[in-house]
Amino acid sequence: MKPPKLSIQVEPAEPLRKRVPVRDKNGKALSDFMILFKGLHDKPQGHIQHTIKNIQKVLAGFSDVVVFADLNLKLNLLWVSIKPVANTRHEIAGALQTIYPDARLVSHI
Repeated sequence: MKPPKLSIQVEPAEPLRKRVPVRDKNGKALSDFMILFKGLHDKPQGHIQHTIKNIQKVLAGFSDVVVFADLNLKLNLLWVSIKPVANTRHEIAGALQTIYPDARLVSHI
């Protein structure tokens, strides 16, 4: 299975509500959550690029469940859409915290 591509855009894009998938290819509803990367946009450019590469590596490790990811550097927010698999959001958040200790899961559950 091909890993999801992390969407990182420098120019304005369509709103997430128009880009984020809400169902998988079989019509099953997807789940989503956000990770806050406190202060990332204030870091030196080299640190930001290194962090982005590490985010991509982490998400690639969950390619069987991650369907979509979008990093908004201006807001320091990573949006992740996943297949609804128990505890996956917490596993992904934990893995991201190992590469960026100030990362925080933003979730309704």
